Amino acid sequence: MDMNSPFGVTRTVVESNHALIAPDGHVLSPLPGWQDTEGVVLISPVLRGGGPRFVQYLVHGSSGCRSTGAAAGVERLVYVLLGNATLDGAKMGPDTFAWFPADDSYELTAGEGASLLVFEKQYEPLAGVASPARITGSLCDAPCEPFMGDSEAMLTTLLPVEAAFDMAVNVFSFRPGTTLPFVETHVMEHGLYMKEGQGIYRLGDCWYPVQAGDTIWMASYCPQWFVAMGKESASYIYYKDIHRDPLFVKTQAKGQQA
Repeated sequence: MDMNSPFGVTRTVVESNHALIAPDGHVLSPLPGWQDTEGVVLISPVLRGGGPRFVQYLVHGSSGCRSTGAAAGVERLVYVLLGNATLDGAKMGPDTFAWFPADDSYELTAGEGASLLVFEKQYEPLAGVASPARITGSLCDAPCEPFMGDSEAMLTTLLPVEAAFDMAVNVFSFRPGTTLPFVETHVMEHGLYMKEGQGIYRLGDCWYPVQAGDTIWMASYCPQWFVAMGKESASYIYYKDIHRDPLFVKTQAKGQQA
């Protein structure tokens, strides 16, 4: 807690179609599916009475921090923000990631000082398409290109853009003063984590100063826009649901556990 902030004040806001979760209100709690581990569940289906269809949370590493897989039927992406983790004995450093298909088993640990960002959702199989195998990689090796031709806004895609995947996780980097080219309104929902820098995010009809460590939930069809501010570049990691018929998207992903 920042003791320099006035008591009773937070930047956190929860609305019907979006939420800004600021770290000034984070409360550590045990994480189901992890042993000897505490973290912060940032977005889940209980937010706004079942609005989100996925889970996003932070894992705080410890000497006993360990997971052997997500809940049944749930896919998981783990991104190392700080420190080191190990996956089946192999080291994972900062800005490395692993995507695990539903019902995958493994040994994942994170030591003291490590911080992991995790996205989970119930995997929705696609008829006639095989579920993908596990993927590991790093931010520096992932495909990266200018967004809509703007070299000041670089988009890195961590997962293949293929029909077998029903989630995407990307990293968006902006030079100071760079903006999204227009106010987006779309069927996909987002879970976003500010990785570096600061800026202003428009969500619905509201405008929010945001900075590293902030989390944003954007419901389907929430108008959204961003501008990077300050003297340093800004970047965020974000999730979205893709490649599935919205007529059959679950209104609440059952059986998810953080």
